Amino acid sequence: MTEHHFDLVVLGGGSGGYAAALRAAELGKSVALVEKDKVGGTCLHRGCIPTKALLHAAEVADLTRDAWSVGIRATLEGVDADGVRAYREGIVAKKYKGLEGLIKARGITVVAGAGVLESGPAVRVGDDLYRGTDVVLATGSYSRTLPGLEIGGRILTSEQALELPDIPQSVLILGGGVIGVEFASVWRSFGADVTIVEALDHLVPNEDVAMSKALERAFRKRGIASSLGVRFAGATQTDEAVTVTLENGTSFQADYLLVAVGRGPVTADLGYEESGIVLDRGFVTTDDRLRTGAAHVWAVGDIVPGLQLAHRGFQQGIFVAEEIAGLHPVLVPDTQIPKVTYSHPEVASVGLTEAQAVAANGADEVVAYEYNLAGNGKSEILGTAGLVKVVRRKDGPVIGVHLVGDRVGELIAEGQLAVGWEAHPEDIAPFIHAHPTQSEALGEAFLALSGKPLHTL
Repeated sequence: MTEHHFDLVVLGGGSGGYAAALRAAELGKSVALVEKDKVGGTCLHRGCIPTKALLHAAEVADLTRDAWSVGIRATLEGVDADGVRAYREGIVAKKYKGLEGLIKARGITVVAGAGVLESGPAVRVGDDLYRGTDVVLATGSYSRTLPGLEIGGRILTSEQALELPDIPQSVLILGGGVIGVEFASVWRSFGADVTIVEALDHLVPNEDVAMSKALERAFRKRGIASSLGVRFAGATQTDEAVTVTLENGTSFQADYLLVAVGRGPVTADLGYEESGIVLDRGFVTTDDRLRTGAAHVWAVGDIVPGLQLAHRGFQQGIFVAEEIAGLHPVLVPDTQIPKVTYSHPEVASVGLTEAQAVAANGADEVVAYEYNLAGNGKSEILGTAGLVKVVRRKDGPVIGVHLVGDRVGELIAEGQLAVGWEAHPEDIAPFIHAHPTQSEALGEAFLALSGKPLHTL
């Protein structure tokens, strides 16, 4: 076995892994990045980027379909599945090429192959051992399914859904979280009949309930059906269709079933436990500085319990590289990490929901305000409904910002600053929001919470 020595060895080239590698190289460390597939991971190749490209294509389809409402004579003749695929793959290819170039320019050694952690610490790839002063684990996640529900044929995960050769006529989606809602939005825009099956009482159940209800109303208006609050019982398929049965006996049939019930950590058979790593339900346990139970071994991204978001993994990768270098970086807690669901309409949030705030502080110590986008000029121009909700501690800082409406994902950065810096609405109210923009809706909410609402009674 040939040994190779580096300051840092990173196992996994997704968002968290390549961020750690890039930042460590920038800090003068020698770095090996071990990846069995393509650098960029799920987000770049099978997740964030290709799905958001699909969502943009879906938005174009909707805008074309509705063009006559603004006086533009355009007709949607149909959706060219091959053309959409070429557009999506072109975006991914361009971003992948850019990432490869960046990694090469930083002098990072990319090791192609399946790595296994060994004590030392080190990562073994075939007959080669890559020993690091430190090792970062960033092996990512996979699409979960439910017990007894096998993936194959007409039963798909999001990865297989991306590769469908044609637009389905009808789809059932098991799971009303981010992935399920986004695919529902795409397929409906492309003309499919869509039904979402969610065992909990609301779509996007991790969001503030007001956002969930607003999204449900918007989806009903679009013709997206939902079954909420009843658990899945089973699924059968033939050559032509899939049938899903719920515990109350209700059944649904469609061309395909998308299983979107969350993602699990990729940690099995990678030598983790044998090397002293403690796993909890497959997740790697760490301290608050992302150190594992094994000396000089760190973990980032989807294998660490918490939000499974590419930008969280990216931030953690940078954090670990700086921590190893002795820079003592600030770790952003999950409550201060923005979340966006890129459906039509979008849902975006940061901080605590009203219910979480009440549970933590008591009902008398929480004040929440909702501003309807019907009063916002730019939202009226865009033709989007929705609302902004800001949650604060009574006479205290903003602790939650929640939005629903087209393009509101672009507004959540201001919410992150407000929550992260513990700003009071009175601190933000004097700031000027450009007119006409959707950001004015946030400004109106902060004005109202500071005791001087302008456009509401």
